[in-house]
Amino acid sequence: MEVNGILKLKMETTQVSDKFKKREFILTIDATSPYPQHVNFQLTQDKTSLIDNFNVGEELKVSFNLRGREWQSPQGEVKYFNTIDAWRIEKAGAAQSNNNAQASNTAMPQNTSAPVFNSTAADDDLPF
Repeated sequence: MEVNGILKLKMETTQVSDKFKKREFILTIDATSPYPQHVNFQLTQDKTSLIDNFNVGEELKVSFNLRGREWQSPQGEVKYFNTIDAWRIEKAGAAQSNNNAQASNTAMPQNTSAPVFNSTAADDDLPF
């Protein structure tokens, strides 16, 4: 999945356990609507540095996976948790520029000359 938005906040990397680290950032989507959404994304392990080269206020395109899990407490209560795991981040304008460049490279060549018909009335055997 992909979404475009404006980088609102980026947090520091947190070492959760000996083998797991994560970093969160907030992306504002639908910023021009009356109800903008501030979405919490997570980067894990070797991907925690992906956000380093971006500044708050920049428009980004984020590719992500939506994850969900179930947890049961010792008392038997069941809760559900969602995470949004980002795996690629790029400037929104750069993504559009790349798409435009690819489209122009694969565009059909345009023939600007008019079609030529080499037919005379005597050669035409159509009944109408």
